[in-house]
Amino acid sequence: MRYPATDLDSAGLLKALAHPARLAIIEAIGAAGGCCCGDIVRRLPLAQSTVSQHLKILKESGLIQGVIEGPRANYSIDRARALAAATMLRGLAGQIEAGVAGCCRTNETTKQADLDIRETV
Repeated sequence: MRYPATDLDSAGLLKALAHPARLAIIEAIGAAGGCCCGDIVRRLPLAQSTVSQHLKILKESGLIQGVIEGPRANYSIDRARALAAATMLRGLAGQIEAGVAGCCRTNETTKQADLDIRETV
């Protein structure tokens, strides 16, 4: 099955956020307005190599961007991408909250149609 590009993109964003360390890193970068790997290591109980691996995943997802400044890379939130992720999550939450019937047959007309079909079989 081929999925729409928007669904693949949304899945990639969710996958990037689906780890508590990456959520903590996003929060740390967002709170500081940007920071380097060493700053994140000092804020979180994670090894430098672990932080680097998670930064790589977040960068590949487009949620953060890294700018090399001398011997360091300074990471910041990609605001447009983060807002797109938030919009996607709000849309998904809205669909869930709306709970529109239609997938599962719940109304009386559909139930009667099901009974009619069973009686003719």
